Formats: sequence, structure tokens, C-alpha cells
Amino acid sequence: FGYTQEDLKFIMLPMANAGEEATGSMGADAALPVLSSRNKVLYNYFKQLFAQVTNPPIDPIREEIVMSLTSFIGSKPNLLGVDETIPAPRLEAHQPVLSHEDAAKLHHIDKLTQGKYKSKVLDITYPAQHGAAGCEAAIEALHTAADKAVAGGYNVLILSDRAVSAARVAIPALLATAAVHHHLVSAGLRTSTGLVVETGSAREVHHFALLAGYGAEAVYPWLAFDTLAALELPAGVTVKDAHKRFIKAINKGLLKVMSKMGISTYQSYCGSQIFEAVGLNSKFVERYFPGTATQIEGIGLKQVAEEAMRMHAAAFGNDPLLADMLDAGGEYAWRTRGEEHTWTPDSIAKLQHATRANNFNTYKEYAKLINDQTRRQMTLRGLFEIKPVGSPVPLDEVEPAKEVVKRFVTGAMSLGSISTEAHTTLAIAMNRLGGKSNTGEGGEDANRFKVLHGGEKLSEIIGKNRIEADKTMLPGDSLRSRIKQVASGRFGVTAEYLASADQIQIKMAQGAKPGEGGQLPGGKVSEYIGQLRHSVPGVGLISPPPHHDIYSIEDLAQLIHDLKNANPSASISVKLVSEVGVGTVAAGVSKAKADHIVISGFD
Repeated sequence: FGYTQEDLKFIMLPMANAGEEATGSMGADAALPVLSSRNKVLYNYFKQLFAQVTNPPIDPIREEIVMSLTSFIGSKPNLLGVDETIPAPRLEAHQPVLSHEDAAKLHHIDKLTQGKYKSKVLDITYPAQHGAAGCEAAIEALHTAADKAVAGGYNVLILSDRAVSAARVAIPALLATAAVHHHLVSAGLRTSTGLVVETGSAREVHHFALLAGYGAEAVYPWLAFDTLAALELPAGVTVKDAHKRFIKAINKGLLKVMSKMGISTYQSYCGSQIFEAVGLNSKFVERYFPGTATQIEGIGLKQVAEEAMRMHAAAFGNDPLLADMLDAGGEYAWRTRGEEHTWTPDSIAKLQHATRANNFNTYKEYAKLINDQTRRQMTLRGLFEIKPVGSPVPLDEVEPAKEVVKRFVTGAMSLGSISTEAHTTLAIAMNRLGGKSNTGEGGEDANRFKVLHGGEKLSEIIGKNRIEADKTMLPGDSLRSRIKQVASGRFGVTAEYLASADQIQIKMAQGAKPGEGGQLPGGKVSEYIGQLRHSVPGVGLISPPPHHDIYSIEDLAQLIHDLKNANPSASISVKLVSEVGVGTVAAGVSKAKADHIVISGFD
């Protein structure tokens, strides 16, 4: 099923210990699954969609009263049957992640309900000797089995890969779920039965969200539970506790994912397929995931099945590296023999050496490693080539470099996500170039707005106890960031802060964590950061996914109007994230009188 050491260390153990997903850096510099040289589970080819500006996201913490994970398994009642005096019984699950005990009950539900419910296990494995080519026929056989089960009166279908072995390979659970769900929909039988997925592949929130989005009313992650039982758990945590906390973490994650799209109940999310495929071809998507957007094409059923076969072969093969341990992974951190990353130990070492030694030649080596994406082909932009349209334009006919760099801007990184030294250095550098640095969503020290004359030390301006490395200002230097960001947390937003901006940026979403707000762990909230954000040191700071005062394009227009009144000389920028339909949203934002629109995105 493609488990790695990282899945255990970074995903499952933190869930089993704390009852929630681990907090980590959101920067992703690994190759897209379709461009990766390593085998990837099908889940990784899908990205969650999210609401921005219109149909706003929900804050699942503040709006807890309207959030629900209750799921009804089985046949659906007739919504038009207003004259029915005896309603059909409903099989209710308070949350969709089934424990060992819940799954056992579901397998014997006919005895527990005196025959009102009947469950049927549909095996989603097939003989490994058939290879990748056997996957299509196995899916067709699954369709036939589902039809027969519904015709036979079974109103709970359990798609199970428990039969996986050296001789049998599993159809990817997501593919099997979507295929059966859409087959039953097209046959007019979907409301006659429920779908439950019993899989070893689901282990993180994204997996459960995808299975739910493509029709699963409940999921039983049997291998995740067995894995937790086999792990060395933290002191004081029993296997029962670990299972309970894992379920709690998945549920909390599902609420977060649902809320990104403004959906408050699991029943509404189930079958909604609010995802975008990245790296899957349209023929494959149209057949098994109809209605899902796929923009860049990519692989099809043959390659998906081949990846599943390769993972199966690795699990049951004779590779000495995998004899007594899982694959290293390397998705979240660079590993030898792991996933490729844009940032490597070599590129980081060259950057550090270039800056410490002020060596431009070493910097050029570093820049080549980062800029040349064509060699390793890890990104979509690395696949493009610029076609010349004619002979080069003479340099004296174009803008000089010193004018071009005035359009440069930095990424919006708050003081807290990066150090005071880094934040101020970026501001100084961009002001020297004539470009713009961005405060990020953490506010900015009012002392940095002052006009400098040269000779001042950073420690004198900021405070000696607030920095580790001092620097001396040159004549003409400025510590002021020209772009001030206004995010959902409104951290550090004051009249003075807004008045000091050349551009005010409203952050509706960001590419590193689309649909989510920023999160600064309490351990990083120092006295200085607490002061800048008008908060309390040591307390974690989370920007909610939605702006609590923006629930429509009209509300955004009102905020733009207010900010223009706060600083009439500043241009107003709105930051959106690239996804299907962002063009329509951007058009609405421009009509709301935004002067500037940023479309952020991973690649």
C-alpha cells in the first residue's frame, strides 16, 4: 500500500499521541506525483478544491455548532415520499472512521438488525499474475458483483482489500470506490445501497477525504490500526488510546477539509468529489472520476495499475533494503534514495557558502541548480521551452536591469515564520533595489517606518534583546516593507501600519496552504512577536480559513473601500490561489475595485 517510514513518524504517530495532525512547515518542494521517479499512491494525484471570496469557507472551530460528521450508511429514503407513514430505518454512524468493533458489527449487521440490513463484502483484489493489464477486467467484475449484490437485497456494500497477499494485488481503493459509486449512479442503484470501504491504504486525512468525496459513507482503515498496534507508542499510550486518538485526528482533519469548501456536514461532502486531478489523463478521469477537473493530462489506468503492481512487488519481493524496514519515503524531508526535492543539501550548502563568503561564483552555481528545472524535470514549468519568435532585441532597446528589478517583490513571509534578521534583510535589500518586500500576515514594528540616515544599528532600532545578529544601516536604507498584508487574523493591523504602506494586500488564500489560514506554534510566539501581533507570548496563533467579515464579493468590496480610505495613496492588492475557476473569482475581485490581483500557486 506504499507505506513509508515517514508515514509512521510524521503522520500516524503524532495522531496517535496527540489526537490531531502534526504541525509542520507547509512548503512543498518535492516533485509532482506524475513527474516523480518513485511509485505514488493514487490519492496523491488529487488536490482538494476550496472556496475563496464567494461561497466562503467555514471556521470549523468557531462554527462548531453547525459542523457534523454523522453519516448514514445504507439505502436512502425517498425524498418525495411525503405520504410514507413508516420511514425506512437508517443506519447511523456518529463519525465515518470505523473501528475494529464497528467493522465487525457491520459485517454481521443482518443479525443485529434482524435482516433489515444485509452487508456484502466485495473483494477489490485480483490475481497478481494478471499484472497491470488485469486491473480493468477486475474493475468490470467489481461492477457486475455490485449489481448482483444490490439485486440480491444487500443494502450495505463493503469494498475490501483484506484479501491482499503475495498472490493477490489490490485495485487502488480510491479507484475501486469511485468506479463502483459512479457505476451504481449510472445504473440508478446508488440510493438502494450504502458504500463502505475497508482498506489498508487509508492513513492520512487526505485519503479519507478523497474516499468520502467519491462516495464512501464510512471507511475502515484496518492496516492503519494494525500498524499502530505494532508500533512502539509513547509512554502511557495504550493501543486502544492510539486507535481512539487516530480516529479523533482524522475526524478533526475531515472537518477542516470540509470547511475549506464551506461544507458543514459529512453527508453533504460524501460523493461531492470536490477535487482536481493533477497528472491524470482526461480519458481515465472521464471513465472513473466523471465530473472531476483535470487540466494538464497525464497518466491513465495502465500506469496507475502499474504503480500499484510495483508497490505490491516491493512489499512481497526480495529487496534486501525492504526486508525488515519500510521505504524511507523522503516526501517530507530529504533522504538518500528518497524522493527528489528542489532544495537539496548541495543547493543549501552553496547558498550558505555564497552568502558567508560573499562569493558570486558560488552563488551562480546555486542559482543554476535552482533555476534550471529542465534537467531533473520536477515541475511543470521545467517542461516548457521558450520558442524564439525572431532575432534577439538589442539590449539598448530594452529596459536596463536596474529598472526591471523595481518590479521585483518578495514572498509574503511573516516575522515569526522567518526570523527578525531575515525579515529586515529582505526589506533592506528590496528597498535598495527599488522593489517591494511584503510583511506577511504578522504585522511590522512601527520603529521600522522611521527614515534612516545611515550608521544606525539594527539593535538600536529594534532592540538589543530581540536580535542575534546585528547590522549597520547605509545612507538611504529603509527597514519599511512597502507591501503590508491584511489576513484573516488581522495580526498587527493598525491605522499606522496601513498608513505606512505603498500597497496593501488582502490575503484571501495562499499557495503554500490553499484554503487554510497561517499557523504559528506557541513556542515561536516570543515577547516581540506577541507585541507585533497584539497577542500573548507563548500562545499559538492561527489565522482562520475565512475572513470573518467577508462572506461575499460585496463584503470584499467593502473591505477594499475601507482600506482605500485608510490609505488613499496605496494600491489595494488581493491574493488568490490558482485552482479551477479562479479566473471567474478574479474577474469579480477586479470589479470590486481591487487595483492588483496576485494568483499564487505551488507550481
